[in-house]
Amino acid sequence: MNLFGNDCFPQNSSMPSEDDFLIKKLLLTHDPDGRSLDSELLLRAMENVMCYAATSQVCGFHIDAIAKDDVSDIEVVGSQETLAQIIDRIKIEMLRKHPGKENLHTRTMILFDVLGNYRWDVKMVLTLAAFAAAFGEFCIIMQQCPCNPLAVSVSMLKHLPRNLSTLKPQFRALSLLVRTAMDVTKCIIKLEGLPFRYARLDDETMVIAKSWIYVATYWVTRSMVACTSQIRDIKAKKPEQVHVPSLQSGFNTRSDSTLIAAWELSSLAYKLSSICTHLRRQVDLCHQQMEEKMHQKLLKVFQEVHPDNQDVLGILLATKDELPIKNSSTQHKLGVSEVKDKVVLILVSKAELLPLEGLLLLLERTYDHHHHKKLEGSYEIVWISVSDTWTDSERDMFDFLSNSLPWYSVRRPWVLYSAVVNYIKQEWGYKNAPLIVVLDSQGMVTNSNAMDMVFIWGARAYPFSSSKEEQLWDEENWTLKLLLDEIDPLLTTWVEEGRNICIYGSDNLDWIREFNAKFKVIRNAGVQLEMVYAGCKDLSEQVRRMSAVIGEELHRNLFTFTKLHFFWLRLESIRRSKLKLGQTIHSDDHILKEVSALLDTANEGWVIIGRGNTADIVRLSASDAVKWLDRFPEWEANVTKLGFVSALRAAIDPSPPPPPPPGPCNHSKVVPYAEGLTEETVLCEKCMHPMKKYVVYE
Repeated sequence: MNLFGNDCFPQNSSMPSEDDFLIKKLLLTHDPDGRSLDSELLLRAMENVMCYAATSQVCGFHIDAIAKDDVSDIEVVGSQETLAQIIDRIKIEMLRKHPGKENLHTRTMILFDVLGNYRWDVKMVLTLAAFAAAFGEFCIIMQQCPCNPLAVSVSMLKHLPRNLSTLKPQFRALSLLVRTAMDVTKCIIKLEGLPFRYARLDDETMVIAKSWIYVATYWVTRSMVACTSQIRDIKAKKPEQVHVPSLQSGFNTRSDSTLIAAWELSSLAYKLSSICTHLRRQVDLCHQQMEEKMHQKLLKVFQEVHPDNQDVLGILLATKDELPIKNSSTQHKLGVSEVKDKVVLILVSKAELLPLEGLLLLLERTYDHHHHKKLEGSYEIVWISVSDTWTDSERDMFDFLSNSLPWYSVRRPWVLYSAVVNYIKQEWGYKNAPLIVVLDSQGMVTNSNAMDMVFIWGARAYPFSSSKEEQLWDEENWTLKLLLDEIDPLLTTWVEEGRNICIYGSDNLDWIREFNAKFKVIRNAGVQLEMVYAGCKDLSEQVRRMSAVIGEELHRNLFTFTKLHFFWLRLESIRRSKLKLGQTIHSDDHILKEVSALLDTANEGWVIIGRGNTADIVRLSASDAVKWLDRFPEWEANVTKLGFVSALRAAIDPSPPPPPPPGPCNHSKVVPYAEGLTEETVLCEKCMHPMKKYVVYE
């Protein structure tokens, strides 16, 4: 929405009365027809030109920072002309001499007629850009003249003065005026960029703001006409007009015309500076009001019931652009209608998103997950990157990742309204740690943070709501499948086949060798057992070296260093998800107790031994593992009867198990065939009675 349309003159605007007539004349020229462009991006590109021009000591210009934005990215919506054509046409108009109309005000009003179809902020930025083009062309030649024959030849053809040192006061005044004009323009861009589509300011505040905008636009435009005229006049000066000898001393001195020109520009800079002071106060007031109104609007929209998610996403992703998101695969600019009627996972993070391993795990658990194909089109991820101060390096990082990853992202997150960013921080609790807020197809928040849920179950967790998270936990037990789910395909197969698997970790190579030697004795005794090294929670270079040694000396390594990260990220997610649901480590939640104990002692050496996807699982410290494996001959006889894991558990805790229920529960279970499995006695996980064995042939 354009705040400053073709309005009637605002009454009671607290503006000086001498400006009333001027504002009325300006409004007569204002006839916006929907043409628009990214005024902030064009202003940064204009600053870029002025910064490079500043390298000329002759010109004496100074701008602090170089912007890196590419003006070729700027699209002029609603115009048949390109941006370059528009700027060139305005520049020609500013340089043109009008016989009998050289009055600065008259030339300024002629320019307003040319700019009539644009918003107020665009008028200012186009005028600044046209001046920057004219000034930049002049500076290029003057900078290259001492050493570039082509520049010297062009300078001679244009009869440009060769020595501009006497004009330094004029260029200093020009520098001050342009910087002040840019400051005023930034205020107007900030004000025009407020989300008036979703909330309105108080009437009195709006009227006063409009009046200051009209006047500021006029004086910025007039100042740029004056600057361009002076560049045109400097180019037309003869050498004797630039370098005037003093009659008394014989030394060179500056001409009166140079001092008059510098005074004219300084006067305009003073006028603009005064306007900028008032304008800043008004912009701050408008911004404060809009922050409060937008926050209330966001609170309200997330409490209301909607037929779809468009209203919610429209205000949440609100920018000055009608097409706020993009898809990396096509690079197309898209509106929020692209995700209409879908479950939307709002991924909020810094520009670097996640550490590499976390990012790879997120990809593996969503778009690369085998269950994702079944849900294709049912949900989408939209990435909102948040930063307090967007640096060039952060922008570069965001551009790289948003162009590489398969999900949607807000195209230019640095232009998100601050009220939206503050809402995300205050209401969603974002504190730099990545989170995923889930919106259902009606835009209601169904999960305040599904990041851990996604890491644990991947696309299988659809629709990623808190109720789905509770349901999934109700179906889970402390099993190897929960620990290892799909981190490695072969390991997943072993779990499905019901094999005995030992997962262990330590950064002590001596203990690792001793521990593997104990298990070698057990395997030689006929016990089927697979070994998996999972390192420590703190994955140091020492762990990487241990993994390489184990692969060479002891057994094959299923976990690459990246998969080791996946394993520990998964365990951390399991604990956080349980705690989020209100469980505590002092509760009777077996899964939370076990995973917390493992994480808290993971850097001291640990062992987990389990069988397939059963709850038959034992966790031991490094020292206890060696102790009980040493005593294997004492409990070896029970392996055939109970199975290896149950026999180990019985040796550790010989107390009899609680009596089973009165009768069997008729529960059945299909176990894939594995050599030696048929000799084992299998206890029902529910009633703890021995299960009868049947062989099924396929």
